[in-house]
Amino acid sequence: MSSSKSSLAALTLGAIGVVYGDIGTSVLYAVKEVFGSGHVPFTHANVYGVLSIIFWTLTVIVSLKYVTLVLRADNGGEGGLIAMLALASQAVKDKPVLRQRLLVVGIFGTSLFYGDGVITPAISVLSAVEGLEVVSPNFRKAVLPLTLVILFVLFAVQKRGTGGIGKFFGPITLVWFATIALLGIYQIIDHPEILAALSPHHALRFMWEQPGITFIILGAVVLCVTGGEALYADMGHFGRKPIRLAWFSVVMPCLTINYFGQGALLLADPEAVKNPFFNMAPDWLQLPLVGLATMATVIASQALISGAFSVTKQAIQLGYLPRLHIRHTSVKDTGQIYIPLVNWGLFVAIVLAVGLFKSSSNLASAYGIAVTLDMLITTILTFFVIRHGWRYPLLLCLLATGWFFVIDLAFFASNLLKLFEGGWFPLVIGGIVFTLMMTWKQGRALMAKAQAADAIELGSFLDAVFFEPPTRVPGTAVFLTAETGSVPNALLHNLKHNKVLHEQNLFVTVRAHEVPWIGLDKRLEVEPLGHDCWQVIIHYGFKNDPDVPKALESLRGRGCELDPMTTSYFLSRELVVPSMGGGMAPWREKLFAQMHHNAGAAAEFLNLPNNAVIELGSKISI
Repeated sequence: MSSSKSSLAALTLGAIGVVYGDIGTSVLYAVKEVFGSGHVPFTHANVYGVLSIIFWTLTVIVSLKYVTLVLRADNGGEGGLIAMLALASQAVKDKPVLRQRLLVVGIFGTSLFYGDGVITPAISVLSAVEGLEVVSPNFRKAVLPLTLVILFVLFAVQKRGTGGIGKFFGPITLVWFATIALLGIYQIIDHPEILAALSPHHALRFMWEQPGITFIILGAVVLCVTGGEALYADMGHFGRKPIRLAWFSVVMPCLTINYFGQGALLLADPEAVKNPFFNMAPDWLQLPLVGLATMATVIASQALISGAFSVTKQAIQLGYLPRLHIRHTSVKDTGQIYIPLVNWGLFVAIVLAVGLFKSSSNLASAYGIAVTLDMLITTILTFFVIRHGWRYPLLLCLLATGWFFVIDLAFFASNLLKLFEGGWFPLVIGGIVFTLMMTWKQGRALMAKAQAADAIELGSFLDAVFFEPPTRVPGTAVFLTAETGSVPNALLHNLKHNKVLHEQNLFVTVRAHEVPWIGLDKRLEVEPLGHDCWQVIIHYGFKNDPDVPKALESLRGRGCELDPMTTSYFLSRELVVPSMGGGMAPWREKLFAQMHHNAGAAAEFLNLPNNAVIELGSKISI
């Protein structure tokens, strides 16, 4: 019992560090941006109204939507937009048109995650370093260079993994939450009347009296729930209970106290609106606070970078991105990975964002559209999961998700006002990633169609071959093929040029499924084809790491014994040739051909031994 309690405590501490780093640093800029927009007249009544809106936004979107409802939609214990997309697509698998549309919507939401992954580290670290301007105006020129140096170091250490420093994330973030709560209390003691803003009537009065201003400031209010999606995405790492416990026992109380502390400060000193968070602290504490805030924002950014690696790997497994070089940075935790292309691609985009926008206030204009659109997509997918997957009554499903849909839509519509001020930036990034994903998916489908048109049926081919069998040589040949039941090009080339056949021949197809994990008991499907030939299908979930040799070890005792020293793996390496009048626009066919050419080696992705792989090329016209 005590060990389970300590395990729960450890997981809760871990969740505080990884899951809530992003939302925990939103206190740095949310209130500042609401009042800094210039749209809200500075009156005591408006301070009460804005704080009430912020508190109830946290309550409705995070506490009710994500923590209470969305966390229930786990896919084999996993969360995140891809897990939700897989659940939704499975729930409507008997409705192919609807399923296809949901897949497109879900993949677009996943693409927007990369836009969020660029803006969040930029705005978080920049807002922390901007605290130096509060310490002394002389530091203003150092803010941008220092921000870029911190971000460069953060991305440079990714290849080493976070295992070593990860254990400090929870304690440092816990110190951060304790600090922001103490800062809030320090201000609330002087103006305890600010706590009256907990009542929703202040928010309702503000919205009733100033509906136009309310709509405009929603684009800034949404900054207080940045990182809400991380709650769901990290469920697989920590579990539902620790995430809920961390939110209700530590994160929400500390955030609320700090926001109300900022409100108390503004009641006493309206001039503090330039940077209410750092102005809460006494002068002697401001410099250490900048240091602690910077550490907290780096940890928040780390969680997002790790999330980008994880999402990319899942998209590769599901066939929406080409194979990329993936390095495992931990021998214990298979979830800890490093993808160089994603890492430095994000860094370049973040440097571009910091260089373009130059301040956290300008970046706040770019922030929001991608996040609110993702929130909206999550709500839509949740409806299909609880209606078609869980079979709840239609009215209950509409009530459960309908009002979240209206709220998310209001936040998204407000953020559209910032489209030309910077909101276009994450949308452009998301649009580029979406184009790449859909081009890869459709290109692979066109390739499969072209291959199927020229395919020879495997069973009848083997019957013909063994009518006058070629010379058999010792060992095992494993032919990797995309589709079952058809003759791999590598086998045709081997027979044509070498005129031999191995003693044992395995025709192996690797299939990825829309579930996170597939256990070893369901890993293999084996069908004997006679003449010591077998058709083998290896099943993986989108979180499994493909390892063909390890999977084939399970064949022992089924009449097929593999000796690693005498096993060869034959791969077909296709050269894609775009053609006129194909299934995609010419530029997309050329893009797909380039992506296919630059894709990582299949042998590395499937964990095949380098000294036992034979690749044979062929051309495919799409």
